[in-house]
Amino acid sequence: MRLPSAGLSDPASRRALPTSQLAPSTARTLVRAEIEKWARASVTPGPLIGRLTEDAELLVSELVTNALMHAGTQIEVACGVETEPVGAGGGSRSDREDRDSGESGEDSGPVAVAAVLVEVTDRQPTGRVTGDSSARRGGRGLGLQIIGALAESWGVTYRRTEKVVWFRLAPGEMVARPSGSLNEAMHRELDAAEIFSSSPRADRRRTAEWNDRGGAFLAEASELLSGQLDEDMVAALAGQLLVPRLADWCAVWLTTEGGGMRLSRVWHVDERKVDALRFALEADPPPAMLRTVGIPWPWPDAADDSGRGGSALAFSMVAGGSCHGSLIIGRAGPTEMTDSVARTVEDVTRRVAQAVVTARQYTRQTSISRALQRRQLPPSLASLPGVETAIVYEPHARGQTVGGDFYDLFPMGGNRWSFLLGDVQGKDPEAMSVTGLTRHLVRLLAREGHGVESVLSRLNAAMAEEGAEAVAVGGESAQPRFLSLVYGELEPDPVAGGAHCSIASAGHPSPLKLSPDGVVVSVVESQMLLGIDEGTEFTAYAFDLEPGESLLCVTDGVTERRSGQRQLDDDDGLAEILAGCVGMGAMAVAERVRQSAHDFGPEPVEDDLAILVLHAVTG
Repeated sequence: MRLPSAGLSDPASRRALPTSQLAPSTARTLVRAEIEKWARASVTPGPLIGRLTEDAELLVSELVTNALMHAGTQIEVACGVETEPVGAGGGSRSDREDRDSGESGEDSGPVAVAAVLVEVTDRQPTGRVTGDSSARRGGRGLGLQIIGALAESWGVTYRRTEKVVWFRLAPGEMVARPSGSLNEAMHRELDAAEIFSSSPRADRRRTAEWNDRGGAFLAEASELLSGQLDEDMVAALAGQLLVPRLADWCAVWLTTEGGGMRLSRVWHVDERKVDALRFALEADPPPAMLRTVGIPWPWPDAADDSGRGGSALAFSMVAGGSCHGSLIIGRAGPTEMTDSVARTVEDVTRRVAQAVVTARQYTRQTSISRALQRRQLPPSLASLPGVETAIVYEPHARGQTVGGDFYDLFPMGGNRWSFLLGDVQGKDPEAMSVTGLTRHLVRLLAREGHGVESVLSRLNAAMAEEGAEAVAVGGESAQPRFLSLVYGELEPDPVAGGAHCSIASAGHPSPLKLSPDGVVVSVVESQMLLGIDEGTEFTAYAFDLEPGESLLCVTDGVTERRSGQRQLDDDDGLAEILAGCVGMGAMAVAERVRQSAHDFGPEPVEDDLAILVLHAVTG
């Protein structure tokens, strides 16, 4: 039988592999079993069959391991054996061996194993296969290097949703020539063995591998490091870039605010040695202000347990005229670094240093932003007698803990409490500043004795005045800030339970009240947004929040949540959700509304969500 390249179709010789560490051993077992099945019917010498099996197991193991590491998708392996008839007297073929072949009508005379063909298929059910994963990482990969050294022929076949790497091993290629010289296949095999052996010649061969791989390697480094906003992640990526391509191990030290050095990440080609190497390196940190390129560094004994030693080099991570750490790489054995490789590591180190600077700038800005944002909202809601309270707050603005929505609940003295839920137009830092000013101004006015209507009127006048000044200073490009707000006062009844409430809404979704029998009513009429007309007067609405009743206040991130052309509050959708919350406490109601908002549409929530619930209990 003659097997086509990358075209095995016999299902008996094909098997799907587990996507785990068991995949390579499963692949080796399949290949060995397939070769041994045909070997029983062959007159090919046993040593050649053994050699063929070992090589096939080695190559399929390398390919499967590479696929697991770089793809992680569905993997299949297939193996087939080519046979050819031999002259008379070479042996016979039994009936059992005919059945093993699975082919009727074949010549039942002596046969020899002509070649073994193996396929490893990487299936990607969604999307197109665009190229070899190892090639995208800056090289052909060790698996393909070994195949190139041992296989009689090999190749890669790309299809729409899969990639097939195949190789063909021929025992005839392994036989020495009569003259005693090694043929080309044997030389390739010895070269491959040398690459992965421990010997002085192997060290020289590996030194050659330190040559600069050109712009592709540096381009990959830039791509991986760009956009990283955590300095320890930058250090981890640096180690993965350099090991094992240019070094056996790598350590990245980062400067600290106190002027010292901390060992951020250690990476070793043998993960079992990482902890010991870290322990050895931490005892001897490089100077924080070291500024050098590729100086020799003491070789830590923990880096190599073979006793062969090695060489290490330290590179300072300098960017913007400052040193941000040191990158140390090491290689076992008497390795020498070429000038081109030294320049490559220098370039990588500069990219790492710049990425660390970017990450640190982001961290500082985020810390400042969060410190300011924490002042915009209360750390927790106050505890009211006879009234459960709950707040659910989800800012949409990425990287912020506060968006345009804000809330508050605070005591005014004399068994009276104030609460508010608002939304400032926009989500930029200026909008956040408005939320903080509004919250503190409302507290000041309320504690000075202003009622609901007076608080809204004075806040409206301040917003309108602020907007007029912004336009006067900034011209037509300035945008006045408008504010929607629900503001109310509560006076709990310590005897009967519940509370008396006075509330008003300025351009805000109307608060809803849920009674124990499932009836939902709106308790206010919405009025003008704050900041539009300085002379607007506001009206407050009074009602009693009886025991068992709940008051729900939300921002438009809930009511205007979209699913296609529909909004959540179309046809009183929010009231319907609240009606299903009978018997729930404040937090359960808030969580039910939040989850309903997320479940309403398939797309992510596009606005801030703020939900305030007051639930009256018995006294």
